[in-house]
Amino acid sequence: MKQYVFFIILGFLLSLQAISANEITPKTLTSPDNKLKVTVTFNKGNVEYSIEHCSTVILEKSPLSITLSNGEMWGKNVKQVKVKQNYVKETYPAFFYKRNIVIDEFKEMILTFPGNYGIEFRAYNNAISYRFISNIKNDITIENEEVLFNIPENPNIYATYVNSNAKSFEDQMFNSFEDLYYYKPLRSQNSKKLMTLPILSELMDGKKLLFTEVNLNDYPGMFLNNCEDKSSLRGVFAKYPKIKTQGGHNNLQMLVVERESYIAKTKGTRSFPWRLLFVSENDVDLLNSDVVYCLSEPSRLGDISWIKPGKVAWDWWNDWNLKHVDFKAGINNETYKYYIDFASKNKIEYVILDEGWSVHQAADLMQVIPEINLQEIVDYGKKQNVGIILWAGYWAIHRDMEKIIEHYSRMGVKGFKIDFLDRDDQEMVNFVYEVSDLCAKNKMLIDFHGTFKPTGLQRTYPNVLNFEGVAGLEQMKWQPNNYDMVTHDVTLPFIRMFNGPIDYTQGAMRNAQKSEYFPVWSNPMSQGTRCRQLAEYVIFESPLNMLCDNPVNYMNEIECTNFISGIPTVWDETVVIDAKIGEYILIARKKDNVWYIGGLTDWKTREITINFDFLNLGDYKVELFKDGINADKNASDYSKVVFTHKASNPLHIKMMQGGGFAMKITK
Repeated sequence: MKQYVFFIILGFLLSLQAISANEITPKTLTSPDNKLKVTVTFNKGNVEYSIEHCSTVILEKSPLSITLSNGEMWGKNVKQVKVKQNYVKETYPAFFYKRNIVIDEFKEMILTFPGNYGIEFRAYNNAISYRFISNIKNDITIENEEVLFNIPENPNIYATYVNSNAKSFEDQMFNSFEDLYYYKPLRSQNSKKLMTLPILSELMDGKKLLFTEVNLNDYPGMFLNNCEDKSSLRGVFAKYPKIKTQGGHNNLQMLVVERESYIAKTKGTRSFPWRLLFVSENDVDLLNSDVVYCLSEPSRLGDISWIKPGKVAWDWWNDWNLKHVDFKAGINNETYKYYIDFASKNKIEYVILDEGWSVHQAADLMQVIPEINLQEIVDYGKKQNVGIILWAGYWAIHRDMEKIIEHYSRMGVKGFKIDFLDRDDQEMVNFVYEVSDLCAKNKMLIDFHGTFKPTGLQRTYPNVLNFEGVAGLEQMKWQPNNYDMVTHDVTLPFIRMFNGPIDYTQGAMRNAQKSEYFPVWSNPMSQGTRCRQLAEYVIFESPLNMLCDNPVNYMNEIECTNFISGIPTVWDETVVIDAKIGEYILIARKKDNVWYIGGLTDWKTREITINFDFLNLGDYKVELFKDGINADKNASDYSKVVFTHKASNPLHIKMMQGGGFAMKITK
């Protein structure tokens, strides 16, 4: 009888323990303005979170967890939690950015669980972010991370996919992260292909919800995949490479043949990447946000005075296609001296030697073709105050980074454009950090191409000035005439540019309307008007900014060239005047005491009004480049006007189809 009573009591105590585990009260965190609220609940001990904006649910309960190789599951079977909340507001300088001062204001909630791990939530006025944190002595192996976004109803989303036709997700993870945006209901998106971040979802009342990640360090990047049976997006991660073979573009890549069972081996004491959900009440918010910069790791560098952003005379897009010269144009010293002369005359800071200066398919940057004398080119550029940047395929620089970087730094080369990474598994992410650090130690700049989106590296290593990871103007060399670059131009700033700068490589002097465009490799053209190209130097954030066309074309269009060469590449202040995704953008940016305004439209002709509320009252000199009266037929037609304008008066400007405008404003 006593034994029977003992088991009754034991069963009762166990049931109390189970109830206790299941009755952890929900934990909430609100934004400083109280519009956003994240609620963390514990469903049978499993951590879930949901988000409301002004009492409207914008993310339904969504689980989050990390599974370790030893069987531990963070965020599952939770029985206890400690909670700490803080409010933070600080101001700090930003470097090589769209403004020079950033205000970082948020509330945070840190949940700590038994097992030496926790989850940190931050609530900004327009964003909720979370990340796992751990305090384990030894290294750990991450089998997988559970990321699931359960979105109410079936909203339209803007999704960009991997540019790969591979059937398996594993094979799709080898891609250059360049594609257009596909706008359709979530459940109608292509579930057989991986989406690349950021992704943008529509909400009610014109609001939007953007999904991305920040501070990717020693960890693989995240893809998303939509679930056809429900309105959800789930995270997908590349597993760590196990077996690789050299190959790919000109033998410059390492192709993954087999992968491990885990996604990362890493330190046990660390913080993991931020999962960021940004809420915009209107489309302007997507262009104004600093949250990615705020969540990024601060600079690891001390002295950054040697880092010089600027513009680049670029050779590859125009295919070294010169005329009226007395030498054979191509990859040789005569051609590059010509580019240097052009850059020097127009106060362009750099010239790139793109692919071709090193021996073809050797994947060895110490083997230079006989037509090139690099030291002579570097010295010639130095005399004319023009720095030289070298293109480098991923494996060609990775195989002997220290030797290569030190060698070319001593020669006087200013930096590298590193291309064909085409992966974002943990190994590739670590390479990006390693080469950034090594280049910084040798005072060299980096422009990453064929790479994943920026996730804050540009703040951590300010010598990393730009990233591709975007379908840019190079597509016009080969894409068919039904390719819609114009709509893409007024879509990508709201999504891809949210994460950081884009090396779109604008500046075409040969321009075409939709019916006139066709791909030409050696003499390419842009879609849309000439003034559109000028405006993109203001609209697109790009601290290291290309002039994609050839020097002859620029010298034949010296009025436009003078304007482009004078536009800054980093800014003290940015004001988004008006914008609507996929339709139009109007942005004003200030450097020192000079303002620039750029405007872009889609394929629709628009008359817009600019109110100069951001200017002090008074008279200003305006230098305006606007679409010419015949730009709807001849896309290169433009008009330049210079006039005095009172800041108190609005200004009306017409943008032709595929058009734009750019202006410079001085007191």
